[in-house]
Amino acid sequence: MGLEVVGPVHEATTIAVGRAIHELERLVRVHGPGRWRKRKGVATVRLPDGVLVVAEVHWYEAHGVGKKEFKVKRILEARP
Repeated sequence: MGLEVVGPVHEATTIAVGRAIHELERLVRVHGPGRWRKRKGVATVRLPDGVLVVAEVHWYEAHGVGKKEFKVKRILEARP
């Protein structure tokens, strides 16, 4: 079991678009073509050990493909 986003992502902002994304070629090869964006926001996530935390998350998304490859960048608050 990996990272699971529980609930909505708040304060979502775009970090990079198109060629500014270092992983663009790999994203197109793995997930398909689209207008790729690297985004960040704050969400409640369930870590692999089952603990719920509020964290800053980063992910990639493209229209028609959806949100892919979430990763926790910083834990902001632990939830019991």
